Amino acid sequence: MRRTAALLAALLPGAAGAQDVAKVPGMDGEFRGLSVWGDEVWASGRGGRWARSTDGGRTWVSGLIPTADSLVLVDVEILGPGVACVLGTGFEGGLARAFRTGDGGNTWTTVYQRRHPQAFFDGMAFWDSGRGVAFSDPVDGGFLVLRTDDGCRSWTEVPAERVPAPLPGEAGFAASGTAITAAGAAHAWIGTGGGTVARVLRTTDGGRTWAAHPTPLAAGQAAGIFGIAFRDTLNGVAVGGNYQDPTAAAPNVLRTTDGGLTWTELGTSAPAGVRYGARYAPGAPRPALVAVGPTGWGYSMDDGAGWVAVDTLNAFTVALSARAVWTAGPGGRVARFDPAPWMR
Repeated sequence: MRRTAALLAALLPGAAGAQDVAKVPGMDGEFRGLSVWGDEVWASGRGGRWARSTDGGRTWVSGLIPTADSLVLVDVEILGPGVACVLGTGFEGGLARAFRTGDGGNTWTTVYQRRHPQAFFDGMAFWDSGRGVAFSDPVDGGFLVLRTDDGCRSWTEVPAERVPAPLPGEAGFAASGTAITAAGAAHAWIGTGGGTVARVLRTTDGGRTWAAHPTPLAAGQAAGIFGIAFRDTLNGVAVGGNYQDPTAAAPNVLRTTDGGLTWTELGTSAPAGVRYGARYAPGAPRPALVAVGPTGWGYSMDDGAGWVAVDTLNAFTVALSARAVWTAGPGGRVARFDPAPWMR
């Protein structure tokens, strides 16, 4: 493990805040997972590598999970100080693993493993430090959905008959770990693409049973929903696009006000282009939503109807604290924008 300080701090023109951009040591590939808990920040990505900061991004420790060097760590969730759960998947398919550390990354335990040509983790979400849900692309004709009730110490597969059958070609996207989200005590949502229709899978009982709801967002082999975020159990936004046409100014934002039963297409985010991830800010005085992608990130204060473009740094994923925006992406970069624009 190595420790470093952030290498670059720049004031963005016209923005009410400074952005610190850190190049994490030992990480040359992209980060796909990102999680924030107070001053503790974790990122995860290609080659089984992870990074952790305990001082708000000023310094970083990075490491490699043993036996995960061939995997991409597509998502990470902080469950407590020094406690993290990580999903790893082989981008050529065939292996999905979950790992847990309780000592800040010094040691890791493999808590779930599935070997199958179609096994491919896309993301996970937690209601609290104990209960969470994760999902994979379809395996043997059905979405692979898992639940944990013990803080990622073990995972249980949801019976296939309790999850809607996938449409032809339907799958998830593992760009950001935000294609799944949770809210309230037992609600969660999964965004899909890859088939003829982008859908949202919805649970209201802690992941035990699921229902599917179509959306108007364009779908296809490389298109659909990449990120989904809810500020409560009724109001949510889904974002996406086509990763093979990453800068296209095409409609890429959906909104629901009935908990994901129905969805309305709102138009195009700012900046334009495919959106890989989305999050709502916790504890903001007004609903503040951030979406990221290869053209940078922007925010919305009206549940995705209007957007303000802030930055052009290529980002795969996003996490928000009470006052700051965190993004991570190619080249082992993690960026912090503090204070967030809506703090003005």
